[in-house]
Amino acid sequence: MKRLFDDHKKRNVTELSGAWKFLVDSENKGIEEKWYLGLPKGETVIVPSVWNNELSMLNYEGTIWYEKTFFSDGGTLLLEFESVMTRADIWLDGKYLGNHYGAFSQFEFIVNDASCGNHLLIVRADSTVDKQSIPQKKVDWFNYGGIARDCYVSSLKGICILSAHLKYELSCDLKRVSIWADLELYNAENGEVSTELSAFVGNMEIYNGIVTLKGYEKTNLLTPVCEFEDFELWSTENPKLYDFIVKTESDDLIDRVGFRKIEAKDGKIYLNHKETELYGVNRHEEHPDWGFAFPAKLMKRDLDLICDLGCNTVRGAHYPQSRILIDMLDERGLLFWSEIPIWGGGFDDTVLGDDVVVNRGLEMHREMTKYYYNHPSIIIWGMHNEIYTLYPCTKAISEKYSKLLREKGGNRLITHAAAFPFEDDSLEYDDIICINMYKGWYGGDFSEWDKFVADFDAHRKKIGQEGKAVIISEFGAGALAGFHSYFDTVRWSEEYQSDLLEYCLKLFNKTDYIKGFYIWQFANIRTYPEMDLNRIRCFNNKGILDEYRNPKSAYFKVRELYNKFKKREC
Repeated sequence: MKRLFDDHKKRNVTELSGAWKFLVDSENKGIEEKWYLGLPKGETVIVPSVWNNELSMLNYEGTIWYEKTFFSDGGTLLLEFESVMTRADIWLDGKYLGNHYGAFSQFEFIVNDASCGNHLLIVRADSTVDKQSIPQKKVDWFNYGGIARDCYVSSLKGICILSAHLKYELSCDLKRVSIWADLELYNAENGEVSTELSAFVGNMEIYNGIVTLKGYEKTNLLTPVCEFEDFELWSTENPKLYDFIVKTESDDLIDRVGFRKIEAKDGKIYLNHKETELYGVNRHEEHPDWGFAFPAKLMKRDLDLICDLGCNTVRGAHYPQSRILIDMLDERGLLFWSEIPIWGGGFDDTVLGDDVVVNRGLEMHREMTKYYYNHPSIIIWGMHNEIYTLYPCTKAISEKYSKLLREKGGNRLITHAAAFPFEDDSLEYDDIICINMYKGWYGGDFSEWDKFVADFDAHRKKIGQEGKAVIISEFGAGALAGFHSYFDTVRWSEEYQSDLLEYCLKLFNKTDYIKGFYIWQFANIRTYPEMDLNRIRCFNNKGILDEYRNPKSAYFKVRELYNKFKKREC
């Protein structure tokens, strides 16, 4: 995988990025005509990319086929895809390997007994949206199509490590740590193999033993618990990371981990027993020139700007973002909220009551927790965003999703972003209460925020939720970059946006029960022409930077206030 470090030293990994053959299937005839045996024609496209940046395909929704030839010495191959939008069907040398659903989730296929020589890889990517899709058609971003992140082929030898989660518990005084590993192992050979397996965290060996697996057998190994005292905590001030290395005689897997404890209790949030308030922004991993195929260099640029703002946290709106970005957050000590793309108004009761939709959401949560488990920067798992929570099926979804995240997600806080906080009956499943609200933008004026803050304080006490910290997870106003006005009440002006954010931030920061806030949003994002949410220029213009990361007036006001808030905490 493309990370900030090499995640394998023994394994032979070939990156499949670069030139692919590309053919539009607007009539959906590719399967009938057996394009999986080789595309009949096509043009060259660079992967990773999205097709909705092509001039002839700006609004194309449907199916496109990709073809790539690669060489392999044969044996057992592992094909890995970081993101195909939204449904992917995969063939290798004409053989169907399977499919995957979910635009932002990593997936892989194992192929045994591959021959030595050239191989033909075919990917059918389908961005079609229907009533069982996640996200739905009505969504406040643009549903791009394509192979949007990197893909790889690896040659597997002997007993291999498919995944490795480092699990740990810190003592009450945070001075001792109990460590064990949850390993997914696979024998890539046709016959039985035994190997020495060892696991290290930094210079601490946490396991060494002999593993024996039958041919093509897959198993999970839970190592015994080890205890250590010679370690440093990961924190926002000292983001200490340790290499987590698991290796056999023929394979290895390298990741990085950090030890930290996140808690929400008594109406507060604690990181390593230190009360922590969250000052953040919502960030889409989208750019007008790149779509969701966001280059790592631009990720670094985004994080430079976010740090300059004085943020200590980022919300990944509204889907899992690239792992290399999370690596950067781990290194910088920035806290992260990760969620899946169940967004808002498109999810009515018929959609939310559909078992296919519910199970797709469950699988997205499983994949998110599987591939992002070891990242210490991730402190919040988000179940869903702005869906109507008085549908009976919605409460059932929240119960299922929170249960899975608690079982699979490690030491993280569980929440959902509530757009109807006075009516929401799913708050019981949250560790923290998160509210999306746009007073002063979608109707009303700034002063309505004071009444809301007082009213919700009374409401949370009435329903017995006063012990939970409250986060304002979205708030803001739109501004057209370069539009200025002498009148501070003129909407869409940079002054109006800046004044509203200043009013909100000062109010939230002095309100005892509000323990954090995420401005909507970091930068403008592309949306749909047919959206009924007043999206001028087909962009959501609530960014405090424009879509090319040029600052609006609000950027400088937020930077002033966030740095003042942080200085007061110190």
